[in-house]
Amino acid sequence: MSELEQYIKSCFGELSKEDLESIQSFFKKKIVKKGEFVLRAGEECKQLCFVQSGLLRMFVSTDEKEVTQWISSKGYFATDLTSFVFNSSAKINIQALVDTEIFSISKENYQAIGKKVSNWHQIEKLFLIKCFSILEDRVLSHLSLTSEERYEKFFSRHSELFNQVPLHFIASMLGMTPETFSRIRRKQLS
Repeated sequence: MSELEQYIKSCFGELSKEDLESIQSFFKKKIVKKGEFVLRAGEECKQLCFVQSGLLRMFVSTDEKEVTQWISSKGYFATDLTSFVFNSSAKINIQALVDTEIFSISKENYQAIGKKVSNWHQIEKLFLIKCFSILEDRVLSHLSLTSEERYEKFFSRHSELFNQVPLHFIASMLGMTPETFSRIRRKQLS
């Protein structure tokens, strides 16, 4: 079973073999070169991407700085969900940090799944709830945990990123300055 099949099952629940094959058939494999953008803020997001290998950084740019929202690694989806669902301008940029292999589904194909998979609307609802739950967890962590607790929680779940991603991106994603991040990291390593 491919990573995509495993993730589809984990996100969308138990599916028949036929439904799983139908959903997977809509995804197309692509290589995104290091530095290449999958999406730029201001464009309409027309695809949902699943990372097979590599890293995609999701970030917003202001006049003063860039703020990393998330780093999608193997087994994660990446999109600007609001833009993808509501046909609005994207607020985030999605850029490959390394050469990245993705499976992508266009908006048209995503909408066409409902014609092939009879219980798609229930499956999609569970997927969106899972996305919302992840976002809710991140918001609650930012509101209720100290910087040290956020660092420890993220490190326990994504320690491999600390050797693959510039640390200031992780600091930004955790809502702290590079200096605070370095201080916490030194403390954790000692």
